[in-house]
Amino acid sequence: MFFKLTDEQIMIQTMAREFSRKVVALAAAERDRTKEFPSENLKKMGELGLMGMMVPFEYEGSGADTVSYVLALSEIAYSCASTAVVMSVHNSIVCESIYRLGTEDQKERYLKPLAAGDIIGAFAMTEPHAGSDPVRQSTTAVRKGDGYIINGTKRFTTSGRNAGLVIVTAITDEAKRHHGISAFLVEKGAPGFTVGNDEDKMGLRASDTTDLIFNNCIVPVENILGEEGDGFKIAMKALDGGRIGIAAQSVGVAQAAFDAAVKYAKNREQFGQSISKFQGLRWIIADMATEIEAARQLMLSAAAMKDRGEKYTVQASMAKLFASEMVNRVTAKALQMHGGYGFIKDYPVERFYRDARVFTIYEGTSEIQRVVISNHILKDKRRPSHSSG
Repeated sequence: MFFKLTDEQIMIQTMAREFSRKVVALAAAERDRTKEFPSENLKKMGELGLMGMMVPFEYEGSGADTVSYVLALSEIAYSCASTAVVMSVHNSIVCESIYRLGTEDQKERYLKPLAAGDIIGAFAMTEPHAGSDPVRQSTTAVRKGDGYIINGTKRFTTSGRNAGLVIVTAITDEAKRHHGISAFLVEKGAPGFTVGNDEDKMGLRASDTTDLIFNNCIVPVENILGEEGDGFKIAMKALDGGRIGIAAQSVGVAQAAFDAAVKYAKNREQFGQSISKFQGLRWIIADMATEIEAARQLMLSAAAMKDRGEKYTVQASMAKLFASEMVNRVTAKALQMHGGYGFIKDYPVERFYRDARVFTIYEGTSEIQRVVISNHILKDKRRPSHSSG
């Protein structure tokens, strides 16, 4: 590894790796089959400090840096991408947003239990007709007395059914377009808040993805995150961090697929020798290893820039774009190397292949990342176009 890690970062990575391989991996295939949410493992991860990694100690967090976080997240993704996506949204988007912009009361009420892993956090911005263009969202929040009345439907919400707290974006002033979007902290069980359809997904099947329905949902005024009109800014900042998290998940799944492919190639014999002796496969393995390492370095570079307090939007998009495209190439090659065995569920590479597919889509498609990157390079001041996809 070219990126020099500190002793503390290595220690956190090692701890996460051990937990991932000994605990998370055990029932990953079964959870994929049954779609069972990994509640018990997430509780254990909370006890290990993995659910509030970048939250300071005073709010029950681990006080770790972003580099340590992405190293740990990659290790969890290595064994179970479904568990990793819950960890990623919870840490990168929910905990970070509340820590950055929450009031002291909100941090006491919500950030502490989130960081301790006592409740799971979710983020709801995407809607049936507003994905890559969040300005088109139609969910509204109208101030009434000491609260807001929220109406609308959110789609593709990770952990929507199992979350105890959801950050919800809604329009408070339509005339202001993206400056008229606000963010709210909505508790599970709030009046008028129900969970709708659970999606039957191709991959990440142990992570629930749901509709959230708000029908005259009452949210107290003290549960607005930041000020009115801050919602779009909050979402974009959160998604920058979230995109580094997607890169980390991509690296973890790719590494798992790569390791499985190398092991299979060494043990599988054809034409009187191990298939790892064939030059064609050896070159494929070399390309896979190179791509994974390149993605890892982009991930670590973006994380380090965030830790140094530098602007990292473009680097986060680059890391997300390259890593998510990379994991789809690597898992496809790993499956191909398994031959017919790669197509059956007895081998984990089939699950890696399915899990990887969504990484180029959520928290901003590959196309949206290219818009972000090219706009920065060309200094194009067109209207905002990042999104959660």
